[in-house]
Amino acid sequence: MPTALITGITGQDGSYLADFLLEKGYTVVGMVRRSSTITFERISHIQDDIYLEQGDLHDQSSLVDLLERYKPDEIYNLAAQSFVPTSWNQPVLTGEVTALGVTRLLEAVRLVTPNARFYQASSSEMFGKVVEVPQSESTPFYPRSPYGVAKVYGHWITVNYRESYNLFAVSGILFNHESPRRGIEFVTHKITHGVARIKLGLSDELRLGNLEARRDWGYAGDYVRAMWMMLQQDEPQDFVVGTGQTHSVREFCEIAFDYVGLDYRDYVVQDPRFYRPAEVDLLVADPTKAHTVLGWEPSIDFKGLIKMMVDADLKTLTHQMEHGVIRGPESLKQVGEVGSKG
Repeated sequence: MPTALITGITGQDGSYLADFLLEKGYTVVGMVRRSSTITFERISHIQDDIYLEQGDLHDQSSLVDLLERYKPDEIYNLAAQSFVPTSWNQPVLTGEVTALGVTRLLEAVRLVTPNARFYQASSSEMFGKVVEVPQSESTPFYPRSPYGVAKVYGHWITVNYRESYNLFAVSGILFNHESPRRGIEFVTHKITHGVARIKLGLSDELRLGNLEARRDWGYAGDYVRAMWMMLQQDEPQDFVVGTGQTHSVREFCEIAFDYVGLDYRDYVVQDPRFYRPAEVDLLVADPTKAHTVLGWEPSIDFKGLIKMMVDADLKTLTHQMEHGVIRGPESLKQVGEVGSKG
């Protein structure tokens, strides 16, 4: 039974990856930071099936200790300061965790478990101000945020350790991937949560930034499968993972609102506060290598993803209203049918 270590296990990707690996029969170890606030909601359903250990990408000794105790066969580094807008407010922290944290973990791997297979979560934000469309493994990077810059460092230090120390270390350059477990601060979940609140009579507007920004959005559950597939190859290689299709924030709004029978133009307000200092306008993957070498294909399309997220938010908010967690209309009947459309 192989053992896998996941940093960032309490996040969206970490929780889906843990689900996936448990189904494969792995022993799953999750690294979590010491915190006075419990943030295990995404993994509460599997908490009895995994090992949770304290560790921090700031602290080299904690990483060495964790590897010495568990000797994992596979290591998935998903931990990061991963919210792009925050990286402008906290650029040094972002660099410490998202960039240098990768080096600390790779150095621990080199010293303790050099035969382990290592996955680094790279990002399409590394392409930033894109120099070609679509973006493949050979597209030059041009990051447009401290987060993107830090991810470029993490990517190249992974390549450097692979080539310098013969580690099986790979980077997955993942384009935007979403799910009902996505943080509410990310625009996709902000939209679907806003749609659900408006449908249920809890809000009357949704404030967003640039509606014309375009992204390649997929389903997180599909993308963690690609991570695992990369570590099953004979030779370590980097892969771009995405759908190969691009959509605007405006399109996302239109589909989400239409799904519950509303017109987004009646509710969405553009707010300059939510614009980035340097915008990334167009990201779209060329996932040819992932298709041909890994045999990876996404299972959920763009509309299916949006409907999944809206349904989940409607269900959660309805439950909270019924149990008095949040106050809403006197009766859910006032806002009509809560279920799905289309």
